[in-house]
Amino acid sequence: MSERPVIGVFDSGFGGLTVLRELLKHLPGADFVYLGDTAHLPYGSKSQAMITRYTHAAIFELVSHGAQLVVIACNTASALALPSLQASAPVPLVGVIGPGAEAAAAIAPAGGTAVVLATEATVASHAYAQACAAAGLSAVEKACPLFVPLVEEGWIDGSITEQIAEVYLREALSLTEEMPAAIVLGCTHYPLLRPLLGRVVERIAGNVPIVDSAEATARRTALVLPDAVADTGVEPAIRFFATDSAAKFARLGPSFLGRAIEHVETVDLDG
Repeated sequence: MSERPVIGVFDSGFGGLTVLRELLKHLPGADFVYLGDTAHLPYGSKSQAMITRYTHAAIFELVSHGAQLVVIACNTASALALPSLQASAPVPLVGVIGPGAEAAAAIAPAGGTAVVLATEATVASHAYAQACAAAGLSAVEKACPLFVPLVEEGWIDGSITEQIAEVYLREALSLTEEMPAAIVLGCTHYPLLRPLLGRVVERIAGNVPIVDSAEATARRTALVLPDAVADTGVEPAIRFFATDSAAKFARLGPSFLGRAIEHVETVDLDG
C-alpha cells in the first residue's frame, strides 16, 4: 500500500470525474482510486435497495485497493444510499449533497433561497432541500434532464444548449418569489456547463453566485483527511476501474477529468 493517503471515488459512471478533478486540486498529497459503475447506470431508474447494494459493493471494492476514505461522487447514491451506509462503512464516507448545501448556505443571507439544478432522481429525493434546510437555507429544486445527454455529447456550449439552459433557469426562478442567493449545481455533469450557465444566469438574474458541489465536496474531504492537503511535489497516482464499457470510459472521461486517462480496469460488483 502507498505511504501516501489513498482516496476512493465512486460514481455510477464517469460524471464523478469532475469531483476527482477538484480532489486533485485540493488534496495533491493523496493517491486516488476511481470506480465508475458503468454496467448499472443510470442509477436514477434503480430502486433505493439496488442503489444501496451497488454502493456498498463499490465501497468495499475501493477499500480492497487501499482506499482509506471514499467519496460518494454520485448525487443519487449520496441521497439514497449514503445515509444507511455511513455508520457501518469500514472507512469514512463523504457525499456530495451536504457539502454543496453548506457551501450555498455559507454565502447566502439568513433565510435566503438556493436554486438547485439536478437530475430528476435527485430532485425526487428532495435530498438537497433537506440538506439546505439543515443548513438554514430554503431551496427550490429544478430537474434539468437534458443537461446530462448534452454534456455527454460534448454540447457544453452553443446556442441550443444555451436556449435549453435559459428555459430551465427561467422555470426555476419562477418557483421562488425572491431572487436566489445561490444556484447549486447538483449533478456531477453540470460543472462542464458552468461557463455557459454563468452567462445565462447573469443575463436573466444578474450576479447570482454558482456553487459547484464538486468543489465543495473536495473542500470537505480536505477537512476529513488533512494529511493529504500538503503538496509533496509527487504526481498523484490514479487507478481507474469501470464495471463495463472501459473503452468508452477512457474515451469520454478526459473531458470530465481534464487530463488523459491511460488505462481503465474492469471489475464486477455483482459477485
